[in-house]
Amino acid sequence: MKSERSEQEAIQQMLLNMQVQILEAKKTQCWPEWRELDYTVSYNKLYFILEGEGWVKIGKEELYPKPGQLILMPARTKQSYSTISDRPFLKYWCHFSAAVGDADVFSWLDVPRCYDLEQPLEMSHLFQELVDAHHTETVAARLKEKSVMLDILSRVFSDQEPQIHSHRTGDMERLNKVQQYVKDHLHEEITLEQMAGTLHLHPNYFIKYFKRHFGITPQKYLSVKRMERAKLLLRTTSLSIKEIADATGFESANYFSKTFRKEVGYSPSEYRNNI
Repeated sequence: MKSERSEQEAIQQMLLNMQVQILEAKKTQCWPEWRELDYTVSYNKLYFILEGEGWVKIGKEELYPKPGQLILMPARTKQSYSTISDRPFLKYWCHFSAAVGDADVFSWLDVPRCYDLEQPLEMSHLFQELVDAHHTETVAARLKEKSVMLDILSRVFSDQEPQIHSHRTGDMERLNKVQQYVKDHLHEEITLEQMAGTLHLHPNYFIKYFKRHFGITPQKYLSVKRMERAKLLLRTTSLSIKEIADATGFESANYFSKTFRKEVGYSPSEYRNNI
């Protein structure tokens, strides 16, 4: 149970730092000759089927998507597709990257390839918003397309809790050791050397290793966890500001208050009163 909880915490940390970029988004009526076999691409793909019939193969999994279904095709996975009748697909589709550090998030996460949506009409509206935003050349549109893409992905992840790929469990176990060390010693001063020591790595290499997998530096991760603990204590206890500073590893209440205001936008007392 503890390892499962640690894994889910790691997944959440990855998704918090995930960087999404839309490469292309369109609504397309496939042609009768729509077909390509055994190819790979460096980006992820989503198909949302509106009408028609067809065949898709992702890795070793063969699918015959139906209208209202969403298909996820991860990057660097062998793919094939083809028409199977005189009624080819009408579909929304997009190509996108979803990076965490140096890796695509789906190189870490094992998620289903096909989704039966409870509200297909709502998904259709989301994809139209995505297409419209992607083909609009404004700053607001760049923010809009990312927002819509995250909304779509949130539905993918809420359909079934993502798990770590089996070939990634070794890396995940190593990262869990760091997470657990930080959690157990958050009330103390934690150095970069101590964090690196949990994995028996040189600090310089540890920084690169950690950032490659979590998308942020170990120091930033430590700061985030201190703020999370501090906010929890402010919300759920009557501990004094000094006691919370001690419990989150700050050398003084004054330094804690300055750091908290910088990170959260409120002083600890203002945050507690607002909550």
